[in-house]
Amino acid sequence: MDLLERYLQAVKKHLPGKKQDDILAELRANLESQLEDKEAELGRPLTQGEMEDWLRTIGPPILVASRYQPQQYLIGPALYPVYLYVLRVSALWAIVIYTVVNAVVIPLTSPTEASAMAAVVRAPGVLITVAAWVTLIFAAIEFGAARFPEKCSPIAGLTGKWSPSSLPPLEKDTPQGKKPRGYATAVAEVVFEFLFLVWLLLIPQHPFLVLGPGVVFLDAGPFQLAHAWWTFFWWIVALNALQVAWHSVDLARGTWRNRSTLERIAAKVFGLAPLVLMLDVRDNVYVLLKNPAVDRAHYGSALESINKSVHLGLLVVTTIVALQLAWEIAQAMVQISRGRAAAH
Repeated sequence: MDLLERYLQAVKKHLPGKKQDDILAELRANLESQLEDKEAELGRPLTQGEMEDWLRTIGPPILVASRYQPQQYLIGPALYPVYLYVLRVSALWAIVIYTVVNAVVIPLTSPTEASAMAAVVRAPGVLITVAAWVTLIFAAIEFGAARFPEKCSPIAGLTGKWSPSSLPPLEKDTPQGKKPRGYATAVAEVVFEFLFLVWLLLIPQHPFLVLGPGVVFLDAGPFQLAHAWWTFFWWIVALNALQVAWHSVDLARGTWRNRSTLERIAAKVFGLAPLVLMLDVRDNVYVLLKNPAVDRAHYGSALESINKSVHLGLLVVTTIVALQLAWEIAQAMVQISRGRAAAH
């Protein structure tokens, strides 16, 4: 039954959103009825191999789901799920490549705020161009398959050349009161995470992006940031790069509906590390005087107050993140214990 549940899960991802539950309930009842008939005929449950052979005769999940798609005029129901999948992946990788290229090129050529904003404004045009080309290609495939079926070979993945054992494992149920994230939400998160990463990478050349008008005060004032802030900054960059990579893999694998507990714990641990490093800075010195010999008498007390305030703020943030991490670990342990109890 586990293999059947994985099969139904794979079919569900390609069904129309509003009718997913109704269609899946009907399909589940039909398949379970067929399975019961087969097992009654044999007088025993199907083996793993027999279950795979039976599901193979039913067809790949994407092809089964295509039978429930509404009539498409440009791209037929058999191709439409594949078209959507290719469109999603193409759009994702287009924005990934576009963001990475601009993150490298802009600082080397014209590192200005105007160049960064122009790159952001051009991003929708890139996605529209990619979508147009993908649509045009699939429309041509649909045209050829409809008019010259004898010359168009079957599309890989829609034939019997697939294995039920390759189906992804069952996803964990969504906690009560929470709805699974939509694909558009997951893609939007990745896009904004990439844009945020680009913004972070522009900060070393353009501190105005993070300090705003305060950068003028920092240049003209007697204070300067300690070197520890650069360590903290690159930790943040690495954390965001890790999140972008992880979420991109989730999209590619189709596991974007719910964030895994392991991912949330890893993010909290990785985010806690730079905070702990900052708390461990020697003598809690986060801000320095540019000319200590000259300005110590005038700004010494202000400098001490600033460093104490920064340390207190970091301590509060670290405590909050540590408590969140402890809560995530406690929830994970409860889920594990419940799973073991259910297994017994």
